[in-house]
Amino acid sequence: MIQAKASFKGLIPFIVFIGLYLGTGVFLQMSGVDMAFYQLPSPVAAFAGIVVAFLIFEGSLKHKVHIFLKGCGQEDIMTMCMVYLLAGAFATVASAMGGVDATVNLGLTFIPPQFIAVGIFIIAAFISTATGTSVGAIVSVGPIAVGLAEKSGVYLPLVLGALIGGAMFGDNLSMISDTTIASTRTQGVEMKDKFRVNLAIVTPAAILTIILLLVYGQPTQIPQIEALSFNIIKVLPYLLVLGMSLFGLNVFLVLLSGIIASGIVGLAYGDFGFLEYSQNIYKGFTGMNEIFILSLITGGLAGLVIEAGGIQWLLQKVQKLIKGPKSAELGIATLISLTDIAVANNTVAIIINGSIAKQISNKYKVDPRRTSALLDIFACIWQGIIPYGAQMLIMLKFTEGSIGFSMMFPYLWYQGLLALLAILSIFVPFANQYIKKNPWNWDTQS
Repeated sequence: MIQAKASFKGLIPFIVFIGLYLGTGVFLQMSGVDMAFYQLPSPVAAFAGIVVAFLIFEGSLKHKVHIFLKGCGQEDIMTMCMVYLLAGAFATVASAMGGVDATVNLGLTFIPPQFIAVGIFIIAAFISTATGTSVGAIVSVGPIAVGLAEKSGVYLPLVLGALIGGAMFGDNLSMISDTTIASTRTQGVEMKDKFRVNLAIVTPAAILTIILLLVYGQPTQIPQIEALSFNIIKVLPYLLVLGMSLFGLNVFLVLLSGIIASGIVGLAYGDFGFLEYSQNIYKGFTGMNEIFILSLITGGLAGLVIEAGGIQWLLQKVQKLIKGPKSAELGIATLISLTDIAVANNTVAIIINGSIAKQISNKYKVDPRRTSALLDIFACIWQGIIPYGAQMLIMLKFTEGSIGFSMMFPYLWYQGLLALLAILSIFVPFANQYIKKNPWNWDTQS
C-alpha cells in the first residue's frame, strides 16, 4: 500500500468516529441516562467513520473497498479477533461451571476477616486476572465487599477503592483480557513479553497498595464470615490458563486448554450437559461480538486513514512535541489517557491508538513491548478512575446511592500509585531489566 502524503482530511473519519461516540455519551450523560457512554454501540460509531471515509476520500469505489478489506484482514487484526472469541468462550464456560463462585469463596475462606480490605483487593485481582474482565470481578465481589464493610466497620469507600483497584490490576495484566489482546496485537509483540515488562511496573504499585490497606483498612470489629463451600477443582482451569500463559505457550493453545478443562470439570460435576457446554461456548463467542466487530472494522478504517495520510499528519504534529524516546513514551501515555477519558472504554482507546503508537514506537525506537505495556497500563488507570466508566458505575450501584464518586476518589490508591510509577519508569528505567536482557531486534521486528 502506497501511503499518501500527510493530510488532515485523512484524519476526518477517525474524528467522526470519536466525536460521535463521545458526543452521544456526553449528551446522554447530561440527560441523566444510566451507563450513558455505553448506549451507542462503538462499532456503529466506527461504521459512521467508514461511511465518511468512502464519501470524502479520493479514488474509485473498488480501490477504497480493497484498502478497507485489506485493513480488516491484517494478520494481527484477525489474530486479535480469534483470541477474543476464545477468551470469551473460556470465561463463559468457566463461570458456568462455578469457577468464579469457587474462587471468591476460596479467597474469603483463607483470608483472615481482620484483613477485609486487603482480601477484597487480592480476590478481585485474582478473579480479573483469571477471567480477563474487571467488570466481571466487580460484579462478583461487589455485593460481598459492601456487606463485609458494613459488618466490619471499615470505611466503605476504602473497601470499594480496594475492589476497583484489584479489578483493574487484573484487567491490565491478564493474558486473556481484551486490553492485553489489543495492546499486544496492535504492537506485534508476544503476550508473555508484555506481561513481564508490565509486571515490573505494577508489582510495586500493588505492594504499596496492600501496605496502605493493611495500615488504614483495619476493621473496628472482626466480622463473622459464615462457612463458605468451595471446590478447589473448579479453580484449577483458571490456574491452568495462568500457568500456561506464564510459561509463554501459544495463546490459542492456552485458551483452548482452558475451555476443554472447564468443560471437563463442568460435565463431571453436572453443572451442564454436553449441549449446554456447547451453548456456553457459543454464548462466550457472542459476548465478544461488539469488540470483535469493532476490531475488524476499525482495522479497515485505519487502513483507509493511513492510505489518505491521516496518521502521517497526526504523527507530524505529535513529533513537534517529541524530542526522543522518553518524550515519545510520554506522548503515547498522553494519547491513550486522553482517548480513554473521552470514550470511557479502555479497549476501544487502545484500538484507536494502536497504529499511531506503533509508528511512534518505530520512529523513536521505543521497544514495542514497552509501548504495549504503556498502552494497557494508562488505559486501565483511567478506566478505573473516570466516574462514568462501566466499572465505577456498576460498583457504586451496589451501595444504593449511599456512596458517590467524590467519596470514592481519595481511595483510588492503586490507580494513583500505578500512574506515578509508570511515569517514573519513563525517566528512571527501573522496570527495563527484561528489555535489557532481551533487546528488540528492529530488523526482524521480534
